[in-house]
Amino acid sequence: MRSHYLQHVPFEGLGSIEPWLEAAGYEMANTRLFESAELPDPTMIDLLVVMGGPMSVNDEDKFPWLAPEKSLIRSAINSGKPVLGICLGAQLIASAMGAVVYRNSVKEIGWHPIQGVSANDSSAFSFPPSLEVFHWHGETFELPSGAIHLARSEGCENQAFQLGKSVIGLQFHLETTPASAREIISNCRDELVPSKYVQTEKEILSAKPESYKSINQLMDNVLSFLLRNDG
Repeated sequence: MRSHYLQHVPFEGLGSIEPWLEAAGYEMANTRLFESAELPDPTMIDLLVVMGGPMSVNDEDKFPWLAPEKSLIRSAINSGKPVLGICLGAQLIASAMGAVVYRNSVKEIGWHPIQGVSANDSSAFSFPPSLEVFHWHGETFELPSGAIHLARSEGCENQAFQLGKSVIGLQFHLETTPASAREIISNCRDELVPSKYVQTEKEILSAKPESYKSINQLMDNVLSFLLRNDG
């Protein structure tokens, strides 16, 4: 089984996804788009993971690889491959499938709760009624046509969605570990301008081990759901 992840910046890697894939027996390959824009053949992938990054999906003039990346994502989705998008990755899925991505009315950075949305669909992933998760985003998206709305928050209506049975987009970061939280702070500290949904560095790093364990377990559940029929 072959997984491939698209990485947009050096400091936003797989986090807790990596040990899960290793334990599940997946080979892991990647495209580090900040180094090379050479994308894989989608027919050679059993799982595509699209990571986060500080750029916008609308910045195709600044990042020419965005257009072919969206094409790859669309091809993988249309061929029925399991696809997971995280933050920018979720926005890329939305954009690739024809939805609009735009600046959210507020930034969400730090630990804030999301609320699961009841889909009334047995084929949909179910989020808990409320859970504090890690955020770092300033843009949001309209739901792609046919998508199931899975989660919202006070500051951002569209926090998670599902397309078909094997595509999930998450605006938030369930893969975050203490090390990856420190990495993103180190590289994006200038964004920590305190506001209603932007925490200070101290607040972010004061999260207890149980907080990381909780979101990482939910990430495991999302992966198990996406790959339940794989292999």
